[in-house]
Amino acid sequence: MRFSRREWMLRAASAVAGLSAVGAPSGPPDAAAAWRFAPEENLIPAPADPARWPEFRRELHAWREHRRRALNYSAAGYERPEFAWTARNFVCGFVMLNDELFGDVRTGRYTVDRFLAHAREQFGGFDSVVLWHAYPRLGLDPRNQFDFYRDQPGGLEGLRQAVAQLRRAGVRVFLDYNPWDTQTRREGRADPEVLAELVGTLGADGVFLDTLAHGAAAWRTALDAVRPGVALESELALPLERVHDHHLSWAQWFADSPVPGVLRNRWFERRHQQHLIRRWDRDHTGELHTAWMNGAGILVWENVFGTWNGWCERDKSILRALRPLQRRFAALFTGERWTPLVPTLQPEVYASLWEGDGVRVWTLINRADRDVQGELLVATFADGEQVWDGIQGRAAAVSRRAAPARERQGPVEVPITGYLPPRGVGCLIAGRPEAMGEDFGPFLEQQRELLRRANWRTRFPGRRAVWQRPTPVAAGAAAPPGMVAIPGGRIRLKTTFRVRECGFYDSTHPHFAAPFPALHRPLSIEREVELRPFALDVCPVTNAEFARFLAATGYRPAEPTRFLSHWQGGAPPPGRERHPVVYVDLADARAYAAWAGKRLPTEEEWQWAAQGPDGRRYPWGPDWLPGRCNDGATGDTTPVDAFPEGRSPFGCLDLCGNVWEWTESERSDGRTRFAILRGGSFYRRGGSEWYFDEGPQPVDFAAKMLLWGPRLDRCANVGFRCAVDLRA
Repeated sequence: MRFSRREWMLRAASAVAGLSAVGAPSGPPDAAAAWRFAPEENLIPAPADPARWPEFRRELHAWREHRRRALNYSAAGYERPEFAWTARNFVCGFVMLNDELFGDVRTGRYTVDRFLAHAREQFGGFDSVVLWHAYPRLGLDPRNQFDFYRDQPGGLEGLRQAVAQLRRAGVRVFLDYNPWDTQTRREGRADPEVLAELVGTLGADGVFLDTLAHGAAAWRTALDAVRPGVALESELALPLERVHDHHLSWAQWFADSPVPGVLRNRWFERRHQQHLIRRWDRDHTGELHTAWMNGAGILVWENVFGTWNGWCERDKSILRALRPLQRRFAALFTGERWTPLVPTLQPEVYASLWEGDGVRVWTLINRADRDVQGELLVATFADGEQVWDGIQGRAAAVSRRAAPARERQGPVEVPITGYLPPRGVGCLIAGRPEAMGEDFGPFLEQQRELLRRANWRTRFPGRRAVWQRPTPVAAGAAAPPGMVAIPGGRIRLKTTFRVRECGFYDSTHPHFAAPFPALHRPLSIEREVELRPFALDVCPVTNAEFARFLAATGYRPAEPTRFLSHWQGGAPPPGRERHPVVYVDLADARAYAAWAGKRLPTEEEWQWAAQGPDGRRYPWGPDWLPGRCNDGATGDTTPVDAFPEGRSPFGCLDLCGNVWEWTESERSDGRTRFAILRGGSFYRRGGSEWYFDEGPQPVDFAAKMLLWGPRLDRCANVGFRCAVDLRA
């Protein structure tokens, strides 16, 4: 429902009469109220008509009192001083631990200072971060989610130092828990016990409960045993019954009403922090509006599991202006004197009022796609009180309709004027100057400086994943021994991915724009590629061949963790000399190829060699046939020539199953490095669809593997073969 400005002002004036001095509604209920008060919803929708706001507020207060009595609610957990940080945790950053901004995974060096400087410059800083560690890599091999913390670059000690650096900068740290990880290596202990141990080792402050609405009681017990003040934050909507022991929760994809509604859990317990997030949206003003009207927080998530979804300059400018205000007035935003939907004087402009310690703060939002200039709201002022614009960083203007100071007799109603940009926010601060604090002047100057650098562009800040083509390695006109010649030409390839949140070839894929994509279904990408003639190894490189490379070169990687960890005493396991070499990362494979006078094949070359001119689905033909590859029946690798009937049209073996194969497909957008794996492997684990792809795969199938550094990139089921260029 929309109103003219005159209608809006008349209805707002009637709503003023329903406010008492402390902000709680008074007066008789509106029996003709047409909206549905819906406290069972995560975000309680508000009525469109300002005349009905007093009853809305009255019902909010009544509902809160009733539910607290019914649940016999105890706020003891929020009164413990060690948890006080959670209520002030307004801006949380979601950090992929392989993010190139956070560190160099190849060297194991974290660049925390650079990451924090970026957060301050772009978003005004973070109060906390979630250190995300496993998905979408989890399940590629038997390692479990806890191993993914242990095998981060630098190991637990390197990660512990990074956590300590974050905490010294005032940034709290959450570890992640994936409850769906039930089919990888088991620990022999309960998950809360294992992760609590990691929390203690790393010095973390909280646990993020991925895909959960709440954690079992065992979580609180395990974390309290580590040290006081370790908090739980759920991803899904937290039920009221668990607000008492979960200090934070995500407000993910909560649908707001056109007139901004009230976050149920935050109204119920004002110190319960919620982080608004719509991970695939490119317009974040909806989240910012809901958070600002509810005194709640925001989750900043630009690198979404390896897919880029960056914030535009307008939204970053808004958040930069809000965070200092949230921090300064945190006691008000977490206090009891919150009045939702105070009357305003402009259509599509809404405000909440927060009061305490002689200070009043109005948080305003502009829902319209046009700017608003003029009278915003009417407030009552006592002698000596002043009003400031917290976004503009200066004294607020009052309307010419306001009575001159010499004519005032006690409290006086004053219309306050201001400006709100399209989809923007505002903040009015009122009180006596002595109540503002000695640093209030410098604070306003900082806000003015933020406004001077504000940028209202809404263009999506895209990124491009850049592929460095391999340097040609020529071998003449004929294929060398152990290789087969593959003709070149202009070839049309149809490549299939499983839709996962890490995306595909591009840094940002159109299928991942809002609304939320349909995950886990197959998606085919067709393209024409120009391939020059080349030769490809008949079989993957074996343990025996890799041993000859080591003997000839003395090669040892700078980071040796998990390098050839299946070998015994520096040699291949007896009887497995002809099995494919595994526990090698992309750099190890490239080093071998260079020694052999070869290179890795591109993933397009790999697919063309496996499919042949008829574009077959499997190397041997269009249909799956048992006994043509290592399908995991033995639970391990097999000799590379064990399945001669699985030969491809050009004569290559082992292109399906046995081990995934590295290809020369590394790309980076400056935040995420990845490569494409081909062929599938013997490893089958079952379980959640959130896991990495398992088992043998059709030869048109491609799997995007986020590169995480040698410790994690060396897997029990990933090997490689080599290629060379041929003269036409």
